[in-house]
Amino acid sequence: MKIDPKHFAASLGGAAAIHSMDSEARADALEDYMSQELDAAFADGPGHKFPTVAEVDAQIETRNYRRGVGRLFTAGQGHVQKLAPMPANPTLFDYFKLRFAPANHVLQSAALAMKNGMSEEIILACLLHDTAQPLMMTDHGYWAAQLYEPYVSEKVAFAIRYHQALRYFPDPAVGYEYPALYKNLFGEDYTPPPHIQQAYKFVRNHKWYMEPRMVTVNDLYAFDPNAVVTIDPFVDIVGRHVKQPKEGLGNDNSPVAHMWRTIATPDTPL
Repeated sequence: MKIDPKHFAASLGGAAAIHSMDSEARADALEDYMSQELDAAFADGPGHKFPTVAEVDAQIETRNYRRGVGRLFTAGQGHVQKLAPMPANPTLFDYFKLRFAPANHVLQSAALAMKNGMSEEIILACLLHDTAQPLMMTDHGYWAAQLYEPYVSEKVAFAIRYHQALRYFPDPAVGYEYPALYKNLFGEDYTPPPHIQQAYKFVRNHKWYMEPRMVTVNDLYAFDPNAVVTIDPFVDIVGRHVKQPKEGLGNDNSPVAHMWRTIATPDTPL
């Protein structure tokens, strides 16, 4: 894919913003930019031919990586970069800055939810819903829900977990359609696996159905590339709804502390 340097710089707030990033953040930003541009091409390109499931499966042995691996563990292009060290008692904001950055997708998703007048719990779920992808992309909704369960309400964790299953099933009544991107990722004849179908049936009849559904409605793949979004508008919401341990995430001996430590120190071999 050909990259427009000026457009890329503008999408991050200009050259000064890029200069302030470390090399890892710049690499992540470039990956996000390329993904968004590719998504737009799939959605808008006239006559685009989506692959079949068999064609997608045939691509597996052409790569030196597995598509479901967390983004912290791959370089995308070239070599991985050295990560900045985490503080002694890291907060969620430290993870956003040093491991999730630039996090444009979730920040814009949360901003859209706020603009659309969603509840603070849905806004928070939008902010957190894809942040487990540096750790694991496969079943990322489940990974993310587990990552946050000790620290957020049951409803927020529910919204994060089940947004993944609902992504595969349209709901025209609220304006959600099946993403064109999924036809490219999985094949146009793809059928979601049984656990996703079962989760959808369960959630569709649940009293909290609209919580994860509103995450999908605000979980767009084609955000404004020129938007400059920071975590600042969500600081108070995080303060009200996230119980951050005084020892720091990864140091509190919770059932998920090891997951936070893995995100913090992905270069540790054992």
